[in-house]
Amino acid sequence: MTLIQPTATTVRYTVIDAALGRILLTSDGDHLTGLYLGDFDQILERLATAGGVELVVDDELNVFAAAGEQLAEYFAGTRIEFDVPLAPKGTEFQRKVWQALTTIPYGATAGYGELAAWINRPSAARAVGAANGRNPISIIVPCHRVIGANGALTGYAWGEEKKRTLLDLEAAR
Repeated sequence: MTLIQPTATTVRYTVIDAALGRILLTSDGDHLTGLYLGDFDQILERLATAGGVELVVDDELNVFAAAGEQLAEYFAGTRIEFDVPLAPKGTEFQRKVWQALTTIPYGATAGYGELAAWINRPSAARAVGAANGRNPISIIVPCHRVIGANGALTGYAWGEEKKRTLLDLEAAR
């Protein structure tokens, strides 16, 4: 899965229901730019003010339909890889980390140090952790698969309970 940098001045969004609860999806019209599991009003406000973009509700966007269908299959245990076009907004370093996240196999986990080594920055585990925490496309870019060096469930923007649920779902298959 390849991640590109978004360039749109309009952010389209919708909220869908999923097995893990309500999910906010954002898009540039062609690519998924965000998948959020909470704080919808705050996220939309941040996107509008920090990004200087216009927010438009769009419940009919093809990329949202595809993401919703693939997420339903994932939660049902019948999908282990996603193929929705992605364009998360971030720095070059963040996008490199997020791209590395997409290589962690379904049902597996990796540590921050491992990810740092994968991107040829072996001493950048903390920076990798920070980039992981800023991943705007949860689940599909599987930041939930990153754990602490001691195997602990460290930091997940949407809470340890949701992280555990996702890891348990993948382990059950």
